[in-house]
Amino acid sequence: MASDTSLPRIYLASTSPRRRELLHQIGIDFDTLFFRVPPREDDDISEAIIGNESAVEYVTRVAAAKAEGAMRRIVWRKLRRQAVLSADTTLEVDGEIIGKPDNAEHAVQILRKLSGREHRVLTAVALANDDVLKQRLSISTVRMRELSDQDIAAYVESGEPFGKAGAYGIQGRAAAFISEIHGSYSGIMGLPLFETAELLREFSQES
Repeated sequence: MASDTSLPRIYLASTSPRRRELLHQIGIDFDTLFFRVPPREDDDISEAIIGNESAVEYVTRVAAAKAEGAMRRIVWRKLRRQAVLSADTTLEVDGEIIGKPDNAEHAVQILRKLSGREHRVLTAVALANDDVLKQRLSISTVRMRELSDQDIAAYVESGEPFGKAGAYGIQGRAAAFISEIHGSYSGIMGLPLFETAELLREFSQES
């Protein structure tokens, strides 16, 4: 797809291949800016939950921290100055924030919790440039069908749950588990394209 030349070239502060694919889908020119990943992740962009924050507070804080942390790294690494886009995705069920599984057992626990129920998928997008930070939030509702122990075991064995909030990827094998969604499909994947494009247009008009 041809790039949208009306929008600025940016850095994408994410290692997610899904976010890169989604930005390519809407024709955004970008360079990828990498952070360290666990177990030696950068302290200033930790995804640890703080206190009793809500899922909305959590996901918007982490997305902002990633964008602001990326701006600092641009200065430290003496990279070309341009805006930074970051995003963070989390799930919420019964008021509990659900992130990425730590291991296979944790993935099984998460999938059992989501089985046969609705949950919310929240993705916050942040765009930073120097001292300016703007954000958007996408909230979608997803219903998952009842999963058998065999369903869960086979899915975890596939390796697909790892590195994904909620231990599943809607764009992969888990699509067969999803009976209903309300909201943004791309937001559930990890980057809501409508909100992202609106944020970039707003930024380009003001710069």
